[in-house]
Amino acid sequence: MVEMYDNTKHVEDTFTEKNLSEYLIQAQWAEFVNLKKLITELYDIKKSPLTILDIGIGDARVLKHLVGIDEIWIMVKHYDGIDVSQNCIDLSNKVIRKFDVSKKASVRLLDAIDLDKLKKKYDLVISTWFTAGNFYPPDFDIKKFKPGYDMSANDKFTMILKKAYEMVNSGGELVIGTMYIDNDNTRKHQEDAYKSFGWTVVTDGRDCFTASREGWWSQRFTKKRVYDYLGFIPKSKFSFIPLDTYDYAMMVRIKK
Repeated sequence: MVEMYDNTKHVEDTFTEKNLSEYLIQAQWAEFVNLKKLITELYDIKKSPLTILDIGIGDARVLKHLVGIDEIWIMVKHYDGIDVSQNCIDLSNKVIRKFDVSKKASVRLLDAIDLDKLKKKYDLVISTWFTAGNFYPPDFDIKKFKPGYDMSANDKFTMILKKAYEMVNSGGELVIGTMYIDNDNTRKHQEDAYKSFGWTVVTDGRDCFTASREGWWSQRFTKKRVYDYLGFIPKSKFSFIPLDTYDYAMMVRIKK
């Protein structure tokens, strides 16, 4: 499949706030508030600035807002970002140039399945704003799709997050910034968002993800599904943080 953000219209649709629902916008800000708290916690423990990897940096939204808060930005030693889309890399480089932070921030075109090519370790590895839910199974074919697709396993999700966890320094964390919570209400909100972008939804209530004929994919999760997919990590390492009061999205923090 062509990657979602290789399409410039998809970039415009999903990175322009006026095109987003209040559910999506408020998930962004709830995620960012919790990320600031997390960075502060890790900084206080480590007593020195953090190295951060952003998997699926997109338009560098998180980086831009971190740079805008001096009290938080001084807690960052270096911020690396990767993305599978050149469109996103171009947008991120514009942010780096605009804020003149090339000494502390860099981005690279890289598929997350190749994370090990970075050959680096980080204090904090993040994948923000539903990105991890876009890691669809490698054998998924939208042209052959029928509702009720078996998602008892997602090898791509598991492989990427396993590599990401291995890159975290001892005492650091892997953070999935936002995950859709799997329930019927959230599914309907996802479908409404897709339809507002002019996309054709092909999934229904039998699926734990929403997908469109145009190639978009976004998975929903329960705690059990996260535990099942990431069974190589002890459950005691996980923390689940609600990002709202209506079971729309959650953050998952995983300690190393």
